[in-house]
Amino acid sequence: MASTILATDAAAPVESSSSAVSWGAIVAGSFAAATLTFILMLLGSGLGLTMISPWSNTGASVTTFAVSTAIWLVIVQWLSSGLGGYLTGRLRTKWVGIHTDETFFRDTAHGFMAWALATLLVVFVLGSALSSTIGTGVQAASTVASGAAMGASAGASANAGDGGGTDATSYFVDSLFRPADAARLATPGAEDDTAAAAQASRILIASGAAGEISADDKVYLGQLVAARTGLSQADATARVDAVLAQVEQTKVAAQEAADTARKAGATFALVGALSLLIGAFIASAAAALGGRQRDDDEIAYVTTSR
Repeated sequence: MASTILATDAAAPVESSSSAVSWGAIVAGSFAAATLTFILMLLGSGLGLTMISPWSNTGASVTTFAVSTAIWLVIVQWLSSGLGGYLTGRLRTKWVGIHTDETFFRDTAHGFMAWALATLLVVFVLGSALSSTIGTGVQAASTVASGAAMGASAGASANAGDGGGTDATSYFVDSLFRPADAARLATPGAEDDTAAAAQASRILIASGAAGEISADDKVYLGQLVAARTGLSQADATARVDAVLAQVEQTKVAAQEAADTARKAGATFALVGALSLLIGAFIASAAAALGGRQRDDDEIAYVTTSR
């Protein structure tokens, strides 16, 4: 009976007192990954600035810039996660008396944890800039959805005291009241001119908010132009139609630009999330590779020493 108890006690597994997590290796790998990420982000920013030109039609488009930035994020995650995971695997302590499958799992988990800690460090340092970049497209889309004319109406209310047009419509108002004869520019403007300009500005703002100009407003606008410029009613109506077409083209161009920014922001966010997933996989695989090389090198060293 005593021999049976002793045999049972001898066969009972002994729980290790040390933790299976090598936090020192995880912290070291995460700091290395975060540092390399920061360096590569600075390098990418420098390369990205070379794509922007102050001259028209010479710089990269918004879509090209967003796609190239997303690709660079994947490259950054690939390199930094690989370095951090590999260092984590090589620097962890050797586990003795466990199966190779368990060793592989622990190395993979160590690489993932190093990647997660490095990601948190990068988000803590660059979080505000990244959120601002991603939110640009969403903010532009919401601005168009809510209607930029609301802001123009607020501007008109703020400038109601001066009797003139707002900054958004001043050019179009000037086009409406441009005299047929340049000599009329020498005549000082009367109060009626200021009132007519204010009315035209309000008509344009209300039409922009509604999405179209009513027939009554269009006729009245033509009458104002004819009265203040000396044009015939037909010519004044043609000028009104031309200016309204310019306003519509400007509105469409603004909507297209906002939609392009929205799509670029969405692409950037999706590819950014994909790059993080790629980084997690690369860090785990690199840690497993580094851990295996560490154990193999130690076994080879011990065998050679003997």
